[in-house]
Amino acid sequence: MTLTLEQKKKVVAEVAEVASEAHSAIAAEYRGLSVAEMTKLRIAAREANVYLRVVPNTLARRAVDGTGFHCMKDSFVGPLVLAFSREEPGAAARVMAGFAKENDKLKVTLIAFGGKLIAPSDIGALATLPTREEALSRLLAVMKAPIARLARTLAEPYAKLARTLAAIRDQKQNQ
Repeated sequence: MTLTLEQKKKVVAEVAEVASEAHSAIAAEYRGLSVAEMTKLRIAAREANVYLRVVPNTLARRAVDGTGFHCMKDSFVGPLVLAFSREEPGAAARVMAGFAKENDKLKVTLIAFGGKLIAPSDIGALATLPTREEALSRLLAVMKAPIARLARTLAEPYAKLARTLAAIRDQKQNQ
């Protein structure tokens, strides 16, 4: 099915808008996947809030031109599905890596993060980035640790006094 010029402009505008707001992008070759497998991939992407779209390469080149994923432009070759992480940088990598484990026909060919291309073999590193909630909880734990340590240090002399008095009391009761 060929697209009309207006449909092509819509696709380019839609992908460009998503790309301008996305944190990371992954392009994967999907040759050999069945419709049911692609549907599973789309469902997984939707649940992770990842924008997933099969776009002709010429339209994809125009869409990423002028965005942080301009570095991918010259490498679009073959039938590719594009995945853009909207909220978390590692979301698209988690979806694609998880699906690629189950289906060896999906081959990750390009990864872009922070305006730079990353080797496809490094998808695991991007996939293991913490989610926003995990990152915030780690930050709060790091910020809370010195305060908790100070509170324990300040309370220790009084706790030691209380333990000493309790030991003296117990010793006198046993006599």
